[in-house]
Amino acid sequence: MSIFRRPDYESDTTQFIHRLKSEKPELEGQQRQGRELLWDKLLDRNAWRAYRQAEVPQKPYVYQTDPK
Repeated sequence: MSIFRRPDYESDTTQFIHRLKSEKPELEGQQRQGRELLWDKLLDRNAWRAYRQAEVPQKPYVYQTDPK
């Protein structure tokens, strides 16, 4: 061990998170459930490809009317 080594620093936020997780062990499971609900979804690649192919290219200036 070096004589110049400092003790490991933990911010107040990190200490709070460690304390919160130790007080509520079910918290990580609830976080995973929330993530699965909103983010972890299986994508239908064929539907996504069809969506991309159906897009209409946008004009450079959308508010310009077409000359008649």
